[in-house]
Amino acid sequence: MFRLDAGTRPVVVKHPRSTRASASLARECDAVRELRCDERLGSWRHLLPVVEQCRLGEPLPMVVETCLPGIEADALLQRSPQLARPVTRSALRVIRELHQATGRTEEVTARVGDWIDPRLAVLAEEVRWCRRGKGAEAMTVLREQMVRALAGRSLLVAWTHGDFHPGNVLLGGAPGELSGVIDWGGAIADGPSPLDCHTFVLTVRHQLEGRQLGRVVADVVRNAALLPEDRRLLAEAGALPSDDQGGTVLTLLAWLWHVAGNVAKSARYGRSHRWVAGNVVPVLSEVAARAPL
Repeated sequence: MFRLDAGTRPVVVKHPRSTRASASLARECDAVRELRCDERLGSWRHLLPVVEQCRLGEPLPMVVETCLPGIEADALLQRSPQLARPVTRSALRVIRELHQATGRTEEVTARVGDWIDPRLAVLAEEVRWCRRGKGAEAMTVLREQMVRALAGRSLLVAWTHGDFHPGNVLLGGAPGELSGVIDWGGAIADGPSPLDCHTFVLTVRHQLEGRQLGRVVADVVRNAALLPEDRRLLAEAGALPSDDQGGTVLTLLAWLWHVAGNVAKSARYGRSHRWVAGNVVPVLSEVAARAPL
């Protein structure tokens, strides 16, 4: 990926080097085009890039998008961690505008399998530790607990980004004001929208504390609750269930989508012992340790 400043408007050129990356870019192009045509979003659409070209079936596959202004939120927070709270509030407010414009509250039992099973399958395929022994047992426990906790629950089902973290949010203008939301390859039109808010809060916590995301999520599972300050941010955004079990299962769902999305896009994640040890093993081990006998 590189920026090209030729012409009147700078663009971002994305050149996939694998079939996985190409598939992700194809999904991103479809999602961005559909969202930009959605009249319900009104001026919110200025936060989306414009797909100028999507030439993924050619000998030199590429996607060309307009370059949105601003700085990535994770880069800003590295320099100014004291801005974490206002940046998080702004990001949650903006993504909830998308959710509310495109969503409806539903009882989600019938959707739970679609939200969980394909991502568990990706982990089992790409991460060897998840395929055998304690890892495989923990995957079974995780599925059982998540299905049980989500069954009968009502959520706002809406367009969901799927990987809404500070690296995919651009800030510009006034402090904390969003100027763009990028990387829509994991977006779906009928997703569990509170997942986006949980993903952002958890990944900000991971960045501020300098710990792997898996260890942050394992703490939530161990304590059966999010940290009070994270609960407040999610409650302000209208994305926090009224019970601790709901907050925990949405935390696990956000973690599952994030790690499965990473290993689906690039095999290097599943092959990295360090990444698996910091992001997969702690969560599954904690889930298994708290399973009823």
